[in-house]
Amino acid sequence: MEELRDIELMVKKGVSLIAIESYEEPRVLELCTRLAVKTYRTLHRWTSTDGLVKNASTHLVTSPQFQKPDELLTSIRQRSEVGIYVLCDFHSYFDEPNVVRALKDIVLYGAEGVTIILTSHQLRLPLEIQRYGSHFTLSFPSEEKIRQIILEEAGAWQKSNNGRQVKTDSKTLDLLVSNLRGLTESDVKHLVRGAIVVDGAITTSDLSEVNKSKFELMNMNNILSYEYDTTRFADVGGLQGLKNWLAERKDSFVNGDNKLDNPKGLMLLGVQGGGKSLAAKAIAGLWHVPLLRLDMAALYNKYHGETERNLRETLQLADNVAPCVLWMDEIEKSLGQSDNEGIAQRVLGTLLTWMAERTSRVFIVATSNDITRLPPELVRKGRLDEIFFVDLPSVKDRAGIIAIHLKKRELKLSGEAINTAATATEGFTGAEIEQAIVSSLYKARANKESFSSSHLLSAIGSTVPISITRAESINHLRDWASNRAVLAN
Repeated sequence: MEELRDIELMVKKGVSLIAIESYEEPRVLELCTRLAVKTYRTLHRWTSTDGLVKNASTHLVTSPQFQKPDELLTSIRQRSEVGIYVLCDFHSYFDEPNVVRALKDIVLYGAEGVTIILTSHQLRLPLEIQRYGSHFTLSFPSEEKIRQIILEEAGAWQKSNNGRQVKTDSKTLDLLVSNLRGLTESDVKHLVRGAIVVDGAITTSDLSEVNKSKFELMNMNNILSYEYDTTRFADVGGLQGLKNWLAERKDSFVNGDNKLDNPKGLMLLGVQGGGKSLAAKAIAGLWHVPLLRLDMAALYNKYHGETERNLRETLQLADNVAPCVLWMDEIEKSLGQSDNEGIAQRVLGTLLTWMAERTSRVFIVATSNDITRLPPELVRKGRLDEIFFVDLPSVKDRAGIIAIHLKKRELKLSGEAINTAATATEGFTGAEIEQAIVSSLYKARANKESFSSSHLLSAIGSTVPISITRAESINHLRDWASNRAVLAN
């Protein structure tokens, strides 16, 4: 009803050209039908196949009229009756000057009471008529509406399966409702039906498939990608300080708490291979929310204004998906101070405005290897909740990391052997420890021997860790973080 009221108000104000971007053409036609009734106007629908028809629901046309766009616009301009004309996929003809001019003539000099509504999956009005038209956006269904759709689909399945009830629980149902936000009503119905139809149940195993299908539908143009493998936090060694901080905020973020501010996000600062990226994935896994990875480099476009538009659309998509984790990896490479001019400066401004004004539950996880390159306004308190420094793992953490990677590969070593290897990996990152285990497996296989601690210790001994090759930069990073960041380990 709110959508109908808003578009009715636009028509009453005299707006004669309205562009509606939507994949749901039937929903747009239904809205326009109700609009015509409310405003006492005749509704016409045009497609290149059916031509101009008087009833929006008519799709069996034996003798199409005005199929050519120039003939259509001439016909509309010559009519004196008030009416609403819904032109479907008309943007395909915007590269024809005569068509654009004819459309402009209707908008400027056409009969009063004539409203043209353009609708398609993507619409950009030509510059000649851009200032005369208005954009209208269909809202996504609310969580209440999504829950209603789920119950309707469950009822339909029950009716067609001899009264069998769809099995689920309230927690899984709540997660499904949350994960379906940001989709159209028709897409919600499609995904819910797919989750139910196989086994007549909605389980946690359905959620990952729903999320995968959801992001395929959303077409994120490689700027924003959906990370399917969100590692459990149990698979991240160490980082106990970070884990405790996140545990305190989990309930508030996932369920929402009006008495507390929504957690905004955090910065993970540390050496390469220290586990920052793995931690970002684990946060989404711990909170059971989607993980979106923003490729800052893919934002950039050579045309003026396109880069900022790409970012705005990407952030809007994250808002629609919320609650979610938005991962900005190695953010200093795209927003570093040395590049903070021109496009990079405008991108920073767009990002900072969104960070300050957003109300959606989008939790930012920004990772950086060199925070000194970032502009200070990005990392100040208020933009993000906290800065965590991920140092090289302690001997206890290294033992845990070794145990995790051995278990992942179905390998076994005694506790004493693991502790010996942990001591030998002083100064190693988590990634270097994993690579030593991989190398030791190759060595054992090449020698046709069973894996043992000697293979692991040999691989460790032949590895020169980053703490030696980049000792100066790591010490500098530690000095900076000593009184400016919270220790994640």
